[in-house]
Amino acid sequence: MSNVMEIIRSFSKTCPCGVKHETTVGDVRIASGLVNSVGAILRENSFSDNILLVADKDTLKASEGIVESLKGFNISYKIYDEIRVAEMKHVDELEKMIKDKDISVLSVGTGSVNDPCRLACARADKKLAIFATAPSMDGFASYSSPIVDNGFKASYPAKSPEVIIGDTKILANSPTYLKSAGFGDMIAKYVALIDWQISHLLIGEYYCERVAKLTRDALDTLVEMADKVTVNDEETAGKIFESLLMTGIGMSFTQNSRPASGCEHIISHLLECVELRDGIIPNFHGEDIGVCTLEMLKLYGELAKREGITAKRENIDWEDVYSFYGEMADDVRKLNNPTITDKVDPVALEENWQKIRDIINSVPSYEECKAAMIKAGCKITVSDIGKDEKLFSDCVKYSPYMRYRLTLLRLLTMIEM
Repeated sequence: MSNVMEIIRSFSKTCPCGVKHETTVGDVRIASGLVNSVGAILRENSFSDNILLVADKDTLKASEGIVESLKGFNISYKIYDEIRVAEMKHVDELEKMIKDKDISVLSVGTGSVNDPCRLACARADKKLAIFATAPSMDGFASYSSPIVDNGFKASYPAKSPEVIIGDTKILANSPTYLKSAGFGDMIAKYVALIDWQISHLLIGEYYCERVAKLTRDALDTLVEMADKVTVNDEETAGKIFESLLMTGIGMSFTQNSRPASGCEHIISHLLECVELRDGIIPNFHGEDIGVCTLEMLKLYGELAKREGITAKRENIDWEDVYSFYGEMADDVRKLNNPTITDKVDPVALEENWQKIRDIINSVPSYEECKAAMIKAGCKITVSDIGKDEKLFSDCVKYSPYMRYRLTLLRLLTMIEM
């Protein structure tokens, strides 16, 4: 069913962008009933006889038969009650379990289970396989891991798994809210592609048209299936999972999250940090991302209506910024010394405004994306995701300082509104 490996092989030669795109993903299987073949697939890919199986109680239950498929392996387990947020403590404990041992890791689940495994395996230089239990996010093949450390969420260079397995029966049977969350995570790529192109235009950040097209094609394919996202159908589930994998492969090719993550992800990460600080369990990743995406598409669409702008060097009240971040202020100081907009010439911003408008208008509008998200059963408003309007607005305002990354949202401080 999957043509992911064919696409990976097509990128094996040096790209016109000048970079040879590589990934550690060596085997992708998407088919019905694969839960019974996991052990055989790991054998084919030369995994160790010793396997650490990492899951939470729900993902292990959803993968009934996977332990039996590992007959002949020496299995150790790390089963969490629930792991909604990936934290550095999870990475550290997993690394201790595998470091200096002949062992490979099998991660059973989605984002919050997979992310610590990716970073721990990168640090300990161990093989990793991911068995997906829901098409709920796009990071299965990702090269980076978003991890919360001391209350601050950052993306760490990690590793892509050597093996990715999707059993379409399990994917199709996954809860509808997880499928909708996956769609919300994917729709964000429209904003990500806008931000990436604008950064390339203004400060010459590396950009690859082929990788961007890989993401765009996967996204457009998924949007066309919006009304089928929540349907319990194996063929549809397989196609959705494959689309999600494509953006992760793109991140692996570029060794960063640009093909799949823009200002909308940064806003969501800040919301999550604030909620964790206040003892609130965050929503599923894609739920918040989808709403952040819609809000940014609305904002970017309004900006695109402006035929011209007056730009200036920004004058940031940094004490106000640091006050908002509180205990996270030191992390923010490090990321903004110097700050990313120091690289942006106000004259160049003004002169390139029409090109920026064209970039914004190259993706579907706020109205079109909202309609697709409604079809996919997504949450679409700040109220839907249970966020306070003031908190949400503050996170939009202060989020650009959380990353050393140029986005259109970050440029607003240079535009006379």
